[in-house]
Amino acid sequence: MNFWWRQKEPNKFCLIKPPVKKNNIPIDLKLHSDIRAMERARFAHQVAEKRRLIKQYKMERERQQKLEEEEEIKRLRKELIPKAQLMPYFDRPFVPRRSEKQPTVPREPKFCIPRHKTIKCCRMSCNDMSGPSRLQHLPSSVEKAEALYQQRGQLKEEQLMKKIQKLVGEEEKLRMPIAQGLPWTTDEPKCLIKPPVKKKTIPIDLKLHSDIRVVERARFAHQVAEKGRLIKQYKMERDRQQKLEEEEEIKRLRKELIPKAQLMPYFDRPFVPRRSEKQPTVP
Repeated sequence: MNFWWRQKEPNKFCLIKPPVKKNNIPIDLKLHSDIRAMERARFAHQVAEKRRLIKQYKMERERQQKLEEEEEIKRLRKELIPKAQLMPYFDRPFVPRRSEKQPTVPREPKFCIPRHKTIKCCRMSCNDMSGPSRLQHLPSSVEKAEALYQQRGQLKEEQLMKKIQKLVGEEEKLRMPIAQGLPWTTDEPKCLIKPPVKKKTIPIDLKLHSDIRVVERARFAHQVAEKGRLIKQYKMERDRQQKLEEEEEIKRLRKELIPKAQLMPYFDRPFVPRRSEKQPTVP
């Protein structure tokens, strides 16, 4: 600690402590990363809650659908129960009766023709045609419709021909070459010197690494195929040899297993055990 001297009286000094400093209070820093972390945690909680609700909704919907299907199956089973039908009356024979409904009357079709498209018919004077002869020559609705269809078809054909002629004329105009006028000058045309002929480029035989790899791969595939063929041939030969050995063994066993007659024992010479004449072995 740093001390300093203070003179109270002449020729007298005393030691005085310095003033105590206040404690530094840390400032509460609010970092953007902390705020982002809180928002992210809140968002993750919302997403998890939403997923949980969606899963719960799906489970509930599947359960409701399953219950509905079971109810539908039960209802169908109840409906499909065979019920007894009433027996017909055999003592009352069936007699067909005429229907009481009125028969339908066909009507003549009506063509709605606008007034501006009506066909102008020639008017006949009353002196020429009068009475029933005039009524016979009046056009009917069917004749009017046919005349209208013919007039409309002619109009469409004329429009189509005009369109085709217009397209043909435009194509002819495009084909006509327009001659370019010569320039007004007295200079004689210069004969330009032809550039020298370039030599033919000879392609270089490139050896790509991929081509080399293809050759090596083909050689390796041939070696693998040859090795597989040899292994297969060796296995076939070994199986053949094993089969032949088994057949020879079977033949040998069949020969050995043939029953042969054994000599009868001597019943008049009973077996009497005797002591061996060999010396005992020495360990």
